[in-house]
Order: sequence, then structure tokens, then C-alpha cells
Amino acid sequence: MAKMNQVQFQAGMSLEQFMALYGLQSQCEEALARCRWPGGFACPHCGTHKHYIVWHGKAKTFQCCACARQTTLTGGTIFHSSKLPLTKWFQAMYFLTQAKNNVSALELKRLIGVCYRSAWRIKHKVLEVMTQREADRQLEGRVEVDDAYLGGVHPGGKRGRGSQNKVPFIAAVQTDAGGRPQLAVFSPVRTFGRADVKAWADRHLEASCVVVSDGLDCFTAVSAAGASHVPKVVGTKRKSSDMPCFKWINTVLGNLKTATSGTYHAFNFGKYGRRYLAEAQYRFNRRFDLSAILRRLLYAAAATGKRTEASLRMVNED
Repeated sequence: MAKMNQVQFQAGMSLEQFMALYGLQSQCEEALARCRWPGGFACPHCGTHKHYIVWHGKAKTFQCCACARQTTLTGGTIFHSSKLPLTKWFQAMYFLTQAKNNVSALELKRLIGVCYRSAWRIKHKVLEVMTQREADRQLEGRVEVDDAYLGGVHPGGKRGRGSQNKVPFIAAVQTDAGGRPQLAVFSPVRTFGRADVKAWADRHLEASCVVVSDGLDCFTAVSAAGASHVPKVVGTKRKSSDMPCFKWINTVLGNLKTATSGTYHAFNFGKYGRRYLAEAQYRFNRRFDLSAILRRLLYAAAATGKRTEASLRMVNED
């Protein structure tokens, strides 16, 4: 009998456990307050702890005794100005972190009982939190890399590498001494040129990295960033999937593409691809403890500044 994969079969957080912890608005408010102000309230403007409570109807605000400015629990966070109760936000974060595959905005709409636009807004704000958290992720040690594309053709559009709805990205997986995958980075790039690959390596690779690639010329640029490069040329009669040195990059990329194509069918990959890649990266890099991933996301959400819907819909120029 094959040995059970402890990561895949971990308990995680059950729906019953989630409801016991975050089923009430008051529980969600207490959890957010602990994450935002672990040492007690601190004025976001001057840092003073001393304050008093001012009620505006049913809205609770904290007024600083030093600068007299008022703030709410959600003000200045990713939840800023939301008219939805925190219970809806927590439910969304639960489903987005506990699902092995992706959850579309349409499915999220049904799961938490909101309109589609609200579901889209929640999902993209949560994905923006994940994107910011993973933006400067660095890998070390042995790293398998490959070039890949996210997305497909629009109806009537161009096919192949020139498709306007395909996003080129670099996939990289860090493995440990036993050859097991530890961390991953999925980074959109403008092109698979040496300059773009060097910029990517400067940001995401420690100088101690040993990068294993399929010999694509652009990956020689990792050496200019201080990493060692070990090309394993695939050749015309051999597939990289047959080579053990590419086992995990092929596995991770295959899972990523299957989850993406099986869930998302109509979004603009060129516009929002960075967030969807960050979503997969965020979950993969925290998969060893599914019971803690929601709490970690909440800390990140409390630390991420407000995002308007207009800013979420802007074309990503990076």
C-alpha cells in the first residue's frame, strides 16, 4: 500500500469548526480586532492607544484621545466601506482558502448568498491581499523553472502564443533535500527574454539558488542575478515530463492549469491573470497547515489597505 500523503489528507478546518469560531458578527469583529490591534487599539494616524468609543447610530467608532480622529474597525483595511457583514467576508475567505481547487465569483455568489457584483468584489479584494502577501516571495536552494502561459483565446481572436488573452508567466518550484516541493512562485512576465528573466530572478531567487531549466535560452539570465544555472536540454525526441528532474514543476503546473481551466471560463486573463496566479501561489505555499490558513489570511487582510472597485478593475501594467 502506498504511503498516505499527510499534506493531502490533513484535517484542515471543517465547516462546523468554522461556524463555531466565526458564525456570528461579534465573533468576526473580535477576530479582526485581534489581528489588526494585537496589543489593543492603536490609532492609525498617531499610534496612541488611549481612546474612547463613539457611536454613530449603530456604527461603532474609535476616537483617539491624542489627535481626536475617529476610525472604525474596518476603516483603512481591505474591508473598508463594505456594507456587507463581516460574516459574509469570513465565509468567502473560508471557501477561498479551504478549497483544493479554485472558487469562481459565480460559485462564491451562491455559497455565501450575495449578488454577483458583491461576490466579484469580495473575491478580487481577497485575491489582492494574497497578491500583495506573495509579491516578494523568494526561493532558495534547488529550484525547478519553466515557461508557461495562462489563459486561452477569445472567441474570434488569435490563437497560439500571439493570443491577446494569454499571459506568459514563469513557474518555479523550490524542492528540499529529499526532492519534495516546498514553495512555488508563479510570476507573469512581459516576455521570455533575458532582461525580463533577470528582473524576475533578482526579485524571486536567493543568490544561493541552483536553477534547473529545460535549456530555454532566456533562463541563462538567472546567472546574471547570482544564481547557478543547470540546463537539462530536453531535445526533440524526449519530453520534459519523462525527466525526473522536472517532476515537480510539471506536476504543479499541470495542477494549476487543470484547476484554472476547470473553474474559470470567461475572465480576462491579460487583465486579472496576476491575481489568479497569486491565489494559486498563496494556497500552495501554505498548504502544510490548512487549519491556520484562514487566520493568516485575516492578519494579511487587516494589514492591507483599502482597495476600491475601480482600482481592482484597472489593467495591470506590471
